[in-house]
Amino acid sequence: MKYSMGRGALIALCVVLLSGCALLSPVKIETKKYVLNSIPLNLPSEQTDSATLLVLPPETEPIYAKTQMAYSTKAYEIAYFSQNEWGATPSQMIQPLIVETLRHTHHFSEVLPSPHFGRHTFALRTEILELKQDFTSGPAMLQLAMRFYLSREATNQVIATKELSVREPMRERTPYAGVVAANEAMGKLLRELAKFVVEKAH
Repeated sequence: MKYSMGRGALIALCVVLLSGCALLSPVKIETKKYVLNSIPLNLPSEQTDSATLLVLPPETEPIYAKTQMAYSTKAYEIAYFSQNEWGATPSQMIQPLIVETLRHTHHFSEVLPSPHFGRHTFALRTEILELKQDFTSGPAMLQLAMRFYLSREATNQVIATKELSVREPMRERTPYAGVVAANEAMGKLLRELAKFVVEKAH
């Protein structure tokens, strides 16, 4: 009888301990993922010529070269949201947007994403300088800045450079509002990029 009571007490203790472990286990919070996929409409267009353009993968400032979504609440500080992030790195998302935008200008016979090992007339190199949600002001702003280098393949020389930046107001002080503003800013910046490339690639 004592054996049965002792065994029952041991089982009860195990149940209590296991229940306690379950309660103490950290709750897994699902991370929300977002994308940049906005390209501008009604782009500047010229008659297609035989020139081809190679779009290289964008180089990114190290603090933005990750899927973590950056923000600032005070000057000189960068932080990252813990439950909201990009679905891919900025470089991975932005390269196809550049390619698609420049194809829609109909200025080139081909716009090719790198890696591409054939010949091309021009190459476009991109640097992503800034992509963050800025909460240091009111309203909050999305800051996007990029630098572009257009070079001619035959001489391997840069023929034009352009730095573009957009500060897009956020409708709310939330990560998702920052994503919406980032897509709006991207469309505006890509429109200016298209004008630059069409003007200089001759």
